[in-house]
Amino acid sequence: MREVFRVEPFLLLGVIAIVGYYFGRAAKRVRLPSLIGFMVLGVLLGPSALGFFYEGNLESLSFITELALGFVAFSIGAELNLASLRHLGKGIIAVILAESFGAFLAVGVVVYFITRSLPLALLFGAVAPASAPAGTVAVIQEYRAKGDLTKALYAVVGFDDGLAILIFGFAAALAKNLMLGDLLGTSAGGAGILAAMGRPALEIVISLGVGSAIGFAFCQLVRPLRAERDLLIMTFGTILVASGLSLYFHLSLILTNMAAGFILANTRREAFVRRTTDPLRSIMPLLFILFFCLAGAHLEINQLPTLGVIGVAYILARSAGLIGGSRAGASLGRMDEKIRKWIGLGILSQAGVAIGLSLIAKHEFDAIARRPEVAEAIIRYQASHPLVARIVYDPVLIGAAVITVITATSIIFEIVGPALTRLALTRAGEIDQDDGSP
Repeated sequence: MREVFRVEPFLLLGVIAIVGYYFGRAAKRVRLPSLIGFMVLGVLLGPSALGFFYEGNLESLSFITELALGFVAFSIGAELNLASLRHLGKGIIAVILAESFGAFLAVGVVVYFITRSLPLALLFGAVAPASAPAGTVAVIQEYRAKGDLTKALYAVVGFDDGLAILIFGFAAALAKNLMLGDLLGTSAGGAGILAAMGRPALEIVISLGVGSAIGFAFCQLVRPLRAERDLLIMTFGTILVASGLSLYFHLSLILTNMAAGFILANTRREAFVRRTTDPLRSIMPLLFILFFCLAGAHLEINQLPTLGVIGVAYILARSAGLIGGSRAGASLGRMDEKIRKWIGLGILSQAGVAIGLSLIAKHEFDAIARRPEVAEAIIRYQASHPLVARIVYDPVLIGAAVITVITATSIIFEIVGPALTRLALTRAGEIDQDDGSP
């Protein structure tokens, strides 16, 4: 990353908070969610333009991203009241399953048709279901959306990341096994695959368990509190504890905080839940400015030309899989017409979780390439195969392709996704055309 000169982090945060506010207002004037304005500011301040953000200070400010995701996840959990979900019916489960596996299958098939590499197709397909809940939640809160589609969106973006992690764990384990079989003429064995698949499942279970325990403790702590200030302090501290434990023990930060909010929503009266979570709405707009500006700073525009055929195919296949799968799931679940028609447009955003999964894929496939017997096999293949064919079997090229394409396509999804979420909520009649804070 290019560095122009070092800027004091607090000065930089102050500038993006103030300037980001006006960028958000400018985006709203052209009928776009304000978070797109925040991301544009981040791109301008990042390595693609002015260079005020660079690798060093972006790393030091990563806690902002984690804090914002913790608040988003807790807010999602606090909206997942079982009574409300029962009102939506079992169809919401069908939607989550159908859109996740729809994206996995659509992307996997298309990438395999282009590359003829089953490991590469499995990896791209496994990353496709992951969404970016921050973008969807930011639009919902900005426009104060209310209704069945809004509740369905909260549920889908809250739970599909957990399913995406599980799908990725299974697919990545199978892809590694196939890769070793191609290179060495052997198989890692069924036991090895099952062991690798068990890790993501265990991570999800532990994350939900830890989050639930924190949620029950939180409910006891806030029960005697009445002042809004006291509730905000306790909620803020609880989210920090849940996020810190998740990072320390390598759990899912999103699932842990979501479970804590879910326990609050389902063990306390709705009026108390609202009184507890309403103070968060006063600080979340600031967190959204910082979060999406930093997200924009991570996006390097010069990576867009690297999209190529695979990138374009990924964008189209993922969109078709999510929209088609969610519509099919909503139809099978006999959900309302407006949910069937519009929910697919509200879940296209993709960023942090997908990039994180692609980083894991790159790390694990790079580790495969460092094994002596694999390195020797790669050298033999390189002597007899042209460069264009090496992506089929070369773990280094496969890992690099996944991280490059996912990072680049996230630019598209993070710009288009929130705008389409707003369109879906507007067409469903759950936000006023002129609603939203300036």
